[in-house]
Amino acid sequence: MNRNKIAGILGLALATIASASNHSPAFAVDNMETTATVDLSSVRAKIAAKDYASALVQLRELAENNQQADVYNLLGFTLRKTGDFDTSLTYYQKALDLQPDHKAAHEYLGELYVDTGKMDKAGEQLASLAALCPGGCEELSDLQQYMTDKGVN
Repeated sequence: MNRNKIAGILGLALATIASASNHSPAFAVDNMETTATVDLSSVRAKIAAKDYASALVQLRELAENNQQADVYNLLGFTLRKTGDFDTSLTYYQKALDLQPDHKAAHEYLGELYVDTGKMDKAGEQLASLAALCPGGCEELSDLQQYMTDKGVN
């Protein structure tokens, strides 16, 4: 998508929020600082090192006993990075079922849609982030940059 299309999608999302006078926008918490009872620092370190195989083993073990959006989101991210797009989609959806305002899950789901050529769905995730971050946020900027870097027009 070019910048004008992205700006149009963001404008539409903000207009939708403004027109819903009896609804206030949801503000997400920073998902990188997990509030989960599970310590995800080891998994995040493995992901940062691009050791996706080890991260997957640990995340699958965590997911067996922990139904948490952060765990599912990181599972989705790691699976996407290994090319398992279908399973990745399942875990992003699980994360959003548990926490609909999970900004990182919206960002990464948008990236998955870009990777799989579903630009309309990527635009929906961009609009969701615009609604969650009316003043802007890292996840919104990152998804916009990802789309630009991938040459989405």
